[in-house]
Amino acid sequence: MEITVLLQRLEGGDRSVIHTVIPLVYEELKKLAKSHLRREVGPVLLQTTALVHEAFLKLAGSRHPSYENRSHFFGIASRVMRQILVDAARARTAEKRCEAKEVALADLPDLRPPAPNRHLLAMDDALRVLEKEDPSKSQLIEMKYFGGMTAHEISIAVSSPVHIVRRELRLAQAWLRKEMAAA
Repeated sequence: MEITVLLQRLEGGDRSVIHTVIPLVYEELKKLAKSHLRREVGPVLLQTTALVHEAFLKLAGSRHPSYENRSHFFGIASRVMRQILVDAARARTAEKRCEAKEVALADLPDLRPPAPNRHLLAMDDALRVLEKEDPSKSQLIEMKYFGGMTAHEISIAVSSPVHIVRRELRLAQAWLRKEMAAA
């Protein structure tokens, strides 16, 4: 049975299909999780399987949106994974603030390494700004970089010609680079 039909049945309240859906999407979600974890800067505390399971828990615990198609489902799953990683990075940053001790100025090294996951947090902040300014470009970035979708797959998911998707992605990438450089 097609994944989209199963997802629509799940949205309709048919909880019995969850046992059919999980095996069909599990491997693809693992690939998606690996893609997210490869982008992590600094120590990664979550493993691929743990990230997939966390995403499943969040997806299962929430009200199921109207999944338009397979790509839409994976786009939502990717966004959930990104949010899990951002939340973990913020939690680690908060822990580091709590562990702060008084140190003599002379004991500080000349060059301090950047805090781990600063890039991920900066990108998340920039994407939130982009989402407010231009939600469609934000969605394209999420589908491409966090969802691992090709321009062709995105064009099908958003019902837009490939050349327009590519142009909008280039504009969104340039905007993100500028925004992150300013931060």
